[in-house]
Amino acid sequence: MSSATPAPTTRRLRRLPLTGVLRLGRPSDIWSKPALSVVAAVAPPNLTLLVLDRLDLAVYTMAGSLCALYAHNRPYAARARALAWVVLGMLGGLAVALVTASLTTNAVVLVTVGALLAAVQKALCDATRIGPPGNVIPTFVSSAALFAPQTPAQIPGHLALGLVAGVWSWLVCMAPALVRPYGPERRATAHALNAAAAYADTRGTGDGHARAVAAAAVQAAWQSLLSVRARSTTRRALQRLVVRAEVALAAPADTDPARLRAWARDLRGTRPVPYPGGADADELLGLDIDFAAPRQPLRRALAPLTPIALRTALGCALAGYASLAVGIGRPYWALVTAAALYQANLALTWSRGVQRVVGNLAGVLLFAAVAPLAHLGPAALVLCCLTFNFGAEALIGRNYWLGSVCVTPMALLITEFTGFQDPGTLIVERVVDTLVGALVGLVAAVAVTNRRAGDRLERALAVAERARERTARLLAEPHPDAGALQAARRSLAAALADLRATADAASGEWRQRALPQERVVLVEQSGHRTLAATVRRQGPDLDRDTGMTTEDARP
Repeated sequence: MSSATPAPTTRRLRRLPLTGVLRLGRPSDIWSKPALSVVAAVAPPNLTLLVLDRLDLAVYTMAGSLCALYAHNRPYAARARALAWVVLGMLGGLAVALVTASLTTNAVVLVTVGALLAAVQKALCDATRIGPPGNVIPTFVSSAALFAPQTPAQIPGHLALGLVAGVWSWLVCMAPALVRPYGPERRATAHALNAAAAYADTRGTGDGHARAVAAAAVQAAWQSLLSVRARSTTRRALQRLVVRAEVALAAPADTDPARLRAWARDLRGTRPVPYPGGADADELLGLDIDFAAPRQPLRRALAPLTPIALRTALGCALAGYASLAVGIGRPYWALVTAAALYQANLALTWSRGVQRVVGNLAGVLLFAAVAPLAHLGPAALVLCCLTFNFGAEALIGRNYWLGSVCVTPMALLITEFTGFQDPGTLIVERVVDTLVGALVGLVAAVAVTNRRAGDRLERALAVAERARERTARLLAEPHPDAGALQAARRSLAAALADLRATADAASGEWRQRALPQERVVLVEQSGHRTLAATVRRQGPDLDRDTGMTTEDARP
């Protein structure tokens, strides 16, 4: 295998895409869960405030209620921890915003603080991999609070409202555990089996996309199962099924896709987890090593995100200043638009910008149509907001722009909780702020080059090569330790999945040295051959129910 790296040169980014940016995809497998959860989390606080005739306080309860959008893909024990941190993080940003708003009304200072908060929220959400909707919701909440009239004496009460709503959101998101305690793990395992079956359908002759998708799904399933250290019969059965998905990746031509899909179907509902058969004495020994492995410190996860944080801070600040310069009364909309753009690289940021603009422009038209109905009274206003809450989560998985069609009128209606406003003024301001935020945000993304993307790719290559070499050394031993071999296999699979994600992110940046694409391909090929070789060492029993024999899985 050649390790030669091309000489550092500057390359140009491939043409920024337009076709396909607005194409609708399949809805998320769990789209109904955040959609129903956010309605259940938002409705009681808002309806209570409606009865008390204090809808003006809904902006503070929304800070806690919107926490119900997070962590629906995590096992319940991990979800409990993640949601607690989301609530605390949301209240932390809200507290900074409220204190700042109580101390000054200078719009430039408020925009600056909002931009810094947005950068911190972006970095923390990406480093912790909290998942959708990421930093957008905390930035929306804190930015809106910056421009809400505030006095120091009101802050404790407003934070208490957010805390109460956050605790209620936590309870709403944890409630399904009473009915289906292993639901998230079952869904992740089923997704891995279906993705492995799709790759097996290609018999290993595809262009690599199906394999990358399947490898990512298998890695996500392991992350779900390993995020909770508690042992149980159900979790162990799920782990065996994920091992079968790994076997299918190693030898797709000798795998029965129908069997994998049948197992995935059996994971629906609350039926018993199917037992795949085969040997199970050694196949999961490596989990003890995985459980004992130290977690990556947060500061190490934050370090590579510095360019993205700088982009966010600069783009949000400039967007807010530009909004002030054109005389818009709500510059936080431009700030939030810029914050919502920034993705892993410039190409993805551009795509998100197009989606955001299209969705927001369509959304203001929907708001214009709905405003007369919402203005019939406070109850109609609350019901319209709940409807758009549900619609946003139901549609955003198809494409970001489609979800934004509902997010935009919802955000505009929330601003009317303190009193009805002129729809024409709201529409004009939202359109201008959207265009300003998207344009300035993209300029900032171009100005702040993520040159660390190439360095991260080099590190990912080194990690993958070391993982392959470690696994190969174990395979060369006459009688390798079964637990160590399984742990090495999973480490190699994780390293290859991370390498593919890092390579994809780096390929969308510009003004950086040429990427070692050939080396990436060679490392991936040799890594997957080594993974296939580990399957041979499992013995015929492990592979009995996949239709693969140990002699068939050749590297």
